[in-house]
Amino acid sequence: MLHIDFQDETNSVDEAFVDLIQRIIKFAAEKEKVSTESEVSISFVDNKEIQEINRNYRQKDYATDVISFAMQEQGEGEMNILHEDMPEMLGDIVISIDKAKEQAEEYNHSLERELGFLALHGFLHLLGYDHMNEEEEKQMFGRQEEILHEFGLERSE
Repeated sequence: MLHIDFQDETNSVDEAFVDLIQRIIKFAAEKEKVSTESEVSISFVDNKEIQEINRNYRQKDYATDVISFAMQEQGEGEMNILHEDMPEMLGDIVISIDKAKEQAEEYNHSLERELGFLALHGFLHLLGYDHMNEEEEKQMFGRQEEILHEFGLERSE
């Protein structure tokens, strides 16, 4: 089973949300045929914290909703140091709880739906999906909606 390591730096995330995110990520991992030995870490932070991360790593000085750091991207000439028996670390997903609450209100849907959506979005990034151009965006967002739909977490109208 895919292992998910949660860190709630805000001490505010309900156990039910953590459970939901765990289920949706595991569901997506199965759909995407991710190795069961894989590991992913998910951190919940506030707007101040995610703004710092965004500024430091992406040179964008504002609070955003979700940031992913993939571990599998190897630079040129880098050695792959994974051993057969080691869990494969896919990377980290950082979610701003503040931003998730703002957006849930803005889109008029539940915080559950927003957190599930953001976690899945971050997870797909770790798997190599991206939205740098229209074609990629269509593919990634289509996949996202498909998984959310099958999982039963659709946008409330």
